[in-house]
Order: sequence, then structure tokens, then C-alpha cells
Amino acid sequence: MSSEKQFKWNYIPVGGVVRVKLDSGEAVAHLDELDKKKWTVLSCPVDGLEFDPATLRILDSDKDGKIHADEVIAASKWLTSLIKNKDLLLEGNSELPLNEIDDSTPEGEALLKSARQILSNLGKDKDSISIEDSSDSVAIFAKTVFNGDGIIIPASAGDDEELSKLIAKIIEKFNGVDDRSGEKGVDEAKVNDFFTAASDYSAWCASAEADKANVYPYGDNTAAALASYEALKDKISDFFLRCKLISFDDSVASAVDVNAERVAAIGDRNLVECLGEISSYPIARPGKDGTLHFDAINPAWQAAFVTFKSLVLDVDFKGATSIDEAQWKAIGDKFTPYVGWLAAKKGAEVESLGLEYVNAVLANGSKEKLIALIAQDKALEAESASIDKVDELLHLYRYFVPFLRNYVVFSEFYSLNPDEKAMFEAGELYIDERCCKLCIRVSNMGAQADMAGLSGMFLIYCTCTSKTLGKTMDIVAVMTDGGTKNLRVGKNAIFYDRQGNDWDAVVTKIVDNPINVKQAFFAPYRKFVNFISEKINKSASEKDSAATADLLAKADNIAPADGKAPKPAFDIAKFAGIFAAIGMALGFIGDALVSLASGISSHPWWQTMLAIVAIMLVISGPSCFLAWTKLRKRNLGPVLNANGWAINSIVKVNVIFGKTLTSTAKYPIVKMADPFVQKKCNWKRCLIGCVIALAVAAGVLWLTGVFDPKEEVAEPAGQEQVEAPAEETTEAGVQEVSEE
Repeated sequence: MSSEKQFKWNYIPVGGVVRVKLDSGEAVAHLDELDKKKWTVLSCPVDGLEFDPATLRILDSDKDGKIHADEVIAASKWLTSLIKNKDLLLEGNSELPLNEIDDSTPEGEALLKSARQILSNLGKDKDSISIEDSSDSVAIFAKTVFNGDGIIIPASAGDDEELSKLIAKIIEKFNGVDDRSGEKGVDEAKVNDFFTAASDYSAWCASAEADKANVYPYGDNTAAALASYEALKDKISDFFLRCKLISFDDSVASAVDVNAERVAAIGDRNLVECLGEISSYPIARPGKDGTLHFDAINPAWQAAFVTFKSLVLDVDFKGATSIDEAQWKAIGDKFTPYVGWLAAKKGAEVESLGLEYVNAVLANGSKEKLIALIAQDKALEAESASIDKVDELLHLYRYFVPFLRNYVVFSEFYSLNPDEKAMFEAGELYIDERCCKLCIRVSNMGAQADMAGLSGMFLIYCTCTSKTLGKTMDIVAVMTDGGTKNLRVGKNAIFYDRQGNDWDAVVTKIVDNPINVKQAFFAPYRKFVNFISEKINKSASEKDSAATADLLAKADNIAPADGKAPKPAFDIAKFAGIFAAIGMALGFIGDALVSLASGISSHPWWQTMLAIVAIMLVISGPSCFLAWTKLRKRNLGPVLNANGWAINSIVKVNVIFGKTLTSTAKYPIVKMADPFVQKKCNWKRCLIGCVIALAVAAGVLWLTGVFDPKEEVAEPAGQEQVEAPAEETTEAGVQEVSEE
């Protein structure tokens, strides 16, 4: 592209491919001229990375959770426009000299002024500013009452004590917001909420005063009168309903009246302790007249009734000794306006301040004063924003180039320095005497299932749990060395994150791919041995089950009277068949060995060696070739793609680099005798050796012409040929032995 020719880029081999070299500040400044086809990454997620989180948030300018190439370019242009010596960006220092801020532009001038203001607020007299200085916003604004965030604190009212107290009351009643100074304050929304509540409360109280006779039927005692009415409402309504039932049918009188048997059941107890039981009785004895007499109230309800009588009955029915149902309903109707007024209550948040104080605040212009203070604070918004920009500048000054190495070039991943790790590397997994150094957090297991198989790598997925941190996460570890026979789903391991915290890890999934060519060479023989071993184990298990079942069946059918099992009869035919089979097998092996020896002795040694090599190539060659091709194509890109990255180039993990990603345990040679050493031979290794030896022997015999299955075997002179019936008998004998 024509724009790329304006700047001369340098290139280096990184990870088996050619990538651009970011070796100068000018290269960072001209990042917009680099063809995006040459970028290793086009976007990456913000979460789940081992990188400075503040820098990642700054780069994610549109706050969509992804950092795109255009956002990286915009950051590079802004950063390099504010730094005089752009090569300082390559050093990754956390402290920026003030004289390196380019104040030739209005933005640079404002940032330099804000940087000096930060140092002044912190009480520091120096000619450079660090990330630690700019990041401590509480310390920067600790002594400021106006700081541009639109929030005022009680101290913002200055000498106006009443206004300062009002701010404190608003914070108390409406949960203040955090000011940059670190204190609680109020913003315009909180002020509006307070005065809205105050106006509503004042109007609600005024509506009661306008209709005081109806709203307060019992004057200042109306609230207490309603409470006493509510306490007896259900019991008295229940009483009048019982009276109606008796009036309807005299025969139910005993059922709805006080039950004498219930009283008798507690008669011998301390009745004071039985008030709960007594309170369940009717409030008075119901009768046909439907009248509640004041002098015959249930003792458990006596105190509540006395309060109700003094507040309500003595006001409405002074001197009365009883009331009927109509009078009772009239009392309830008197409370209706008051209950409705209570239901329409507004501004309850300020009720505790008192109506007098609320009306005073509404009348003295306090709201306008608070809004004016907030506007005064907002006037410093540009200056405060410039202070925030200083913090962004310092984070990019320190971390932007390391980010580019993880984004544009991937040089951090291929670095030979063990202290340098890519930002997607989460830690190390210790499992099966190995340490997997390339571990990546997994954000979406479903996506991994579709993409990870394309990587060509041996992947171990684990669920990691830390009881100390109270967290759980999924990781994928790349295995690039050692064997795989002990790796399985459910195996436990330990994962150490980049901060050194240990996590309990459990293998949940394995993606099987070749680890090395050596493993692939022996794979066919191991598969054959495993196949034979499974067949033998299965056959032995079936024979054991059949023999056990047969023995139990015979024991059940012909058990003697004394309970002792009979000894099975000796069957000479079965043993003859067994010995015949063993003899045939030994004879075949002997003939094969004799033929092998004859073939080797009759041909030059180099032909024999070539034959052996040819046989091994025929058996192990395809497996080794497939492994070699996969190892050359191992690519971390699909794993990262499944984790939300937009990988734009192949991320090779070849054999040489792969060996650095997995370390295995190395033990010294110990000459001391082990009293518990296993004396028995390793039958699996012996079986593999026999299989290889027989395969090589068969190949040699066939290639040298010593053994040709098409040739007819000549019968020895003077020996008769075995007839068919005898052969059938032998087969029958062998079959019989097999069945047993």
C-alpha cells in the first residue's frame, strides 16, 4: 500500500513466521501505516488477561469488552503526539519526566498543567510524575471541596452552617454518593430527590389540615384510637357474627359460646400462664340480643378493651354500657377518611425531620443555593478531566509498547526470557511429573469444543477451584513433552496462577494429538499390545465367569447329603487336548526360530539389517509421518480464537519451541539398593518386545525367501500322512478344552 512506503518497517522472524519489528518510537507513531494484514491480532478481549487492567480499560475506548486494532491505532497517535522523545516508550518506565510532555499543543499544555497540579495537591516537589501519583485520586482531591465531579460535600457550603447541615441530612436520608475527595456528598439528582420528597410531605400534611374534622375524628388521639380499634377489630367482628348465628339457630349457641370443657382442661393450672389459650375464646359471651356488654369482656382482652373504650367509646357513646353491631360499624366508618389519608402519604423519607423544618427549608431558598454550589463544582470539570487524562497518559507510557508486543508481534510469547510471558498465559499446571507452562483461561467451553481440535496440540482442560479466593475457573493446558498413558479425565492436579495462588485442578476433557515422534513410533505396538491385553482379559473374565457358574450349578444339582462337594472326575481327553495345543504352539515357534536362524546365516548381515529397518518403517512409518506433519502444524491460534481473540496470523508451536513449554521431572541415578524394588519383569515391555521381534522375524523370512507360505512342506520318508478323522478328533479335543 502507498501509505506503508512512507515509513520503512523492519521485519524479524518470530515463531516461525515473519513479523514487523517495533524497534523505535517512530514505529509506534506510524502504526496506522502498517497494513492490518500484517498484524498478528485484530482484536482481543479485555477480561481474563494477565495485564494491567487500567490500561486495558483505557484502550477499550468504546467499552464493548474488546480492544480492536483501530482503538490501538488511536491510542498510538494520541500517546506519541504528547511525548517528545518517543523512544522512551520502549523502556516501559512508570515515571515520566515533566519536560518530556509536549506542551506545544493546547492538549499537551493542559496535561502538563494538570500534572503539576497533581504533584501540588499531593505535596510533592519533583520534576517527574509516576503512575502511583496519578492513580491515587483520593489523595489528589483529598483537600479539595470543588473538584469537577458535580458532587458537593458538607465542607462545600463554607461558612453557611445551616446549608452544611442540610447537605449532611440529605446524605443521611438519601444515601450520598462518593466524591473524588473520598467523602460522601450529594449531586443534583440527590438534591432534587430531597426537595421533591419535602414538597410532597408538606402538601400531604396540608391536605389533612384542610379537612381536619373528618381526617382527625378523635383529634390528636386519632392515631392511637385507630391503633386500639385495629387491635380489637377482628375479635369484636367475630363476636357479632357469633350472635347472628345464635339468632339464626338457637341450637348452635353452645358451639359458638365459650366451651366449658376447654376451660376445665386448664382449670387446675395457673391461668396467668394460660392467657394464650384464653385469648382464643370469644371476646364476650355471644347472645341473641347481639349486644356487646362492657362489663363481661374476656379477661385476656380486658386491657386492650379498656384502652379502646377510653379513646373511642367514651367519646362516641359517653356513659354507655354496651354497643350493638350498627354502632360498631359506625366507629369503623369514622376512621375511613383518616385511613385513606394515611394511604396517600408521600415524602416519608423526610418525615423524621419534622414538618416545621421541612417547610422552613422549602421557603428559605436552600435548593437554589445547593444547585449553585453544584454548578460551581462542575465548572472545574475540564480541569479534573485533564487530571484523569494525565493518568491515562502515564498508563500508556508504561504499558502500551508491552501491549503491542502481545498484540501486533507476539514477541512476548516467543521470548526466551522466563520472566516475560504473554498476557494470555494464566499460570502453570503441575500434573503427572510435568509442568505445563502454557495455560490459558477458558471463557467459553462450548467455543473450545469447536475450535481447539484444529490446533493439532495435546490439550488438557481443567476446572480449577480456590477455596482461599472463593473462585472457580476453567483453563486449558498445552502438553508438549512426555507420555500420555497416565493422563485421563478426572485426574487431579495443582494449578499456580501468575500471582502464585494455588488452585485445585481436575481434568475435565482431553484433546488427543501427538506430543512427539518417539511416542508415535511406539504407538502401533502399544495399540496392538493393548488390543491383545484387552482380548486376553476379556477371555479370562468370560472363562472365569463360565467356570464359576458351572461349578455353582453342579454344586446345586448334585450336592451330597453330608454337604461336601464331590471331586470332579479326571478327564484324560481334556488334558490330552491341552498338551496337544501346547505342543503345536511350541513346534510352530521352534520352526520359526530355526527358519529365522537359517535365513540370517545364509544372507549378508547388511541385508538382514535393511530388512529389519524396512519392517519397522512399514509398521511405525505411517504413525511417525502423521505425527511429524501434525507437530509441524501445531497452532495456538484456534485456542485463542475460541477464547474471543481475532487471531490474524498463525501462532506456531513447533517441536523446538514446544519443548520449552513443558518441563519433565529429571532424577539422578541412585546406586543404593532398594529393599522394596519390584523383582518381577515388566510383562508389557516384554510383550511389546516379542511383538516387534516376531514382526521383524516374519518380515525377514518373507523377504529372504526362507519361509514362503505358498510352498508345500515335504513329508519325511517313511511317515504316514495323518488322516482326516484324526485331525477332527484333535480339533474336537482342543474345542473341548477351550469350552472348559
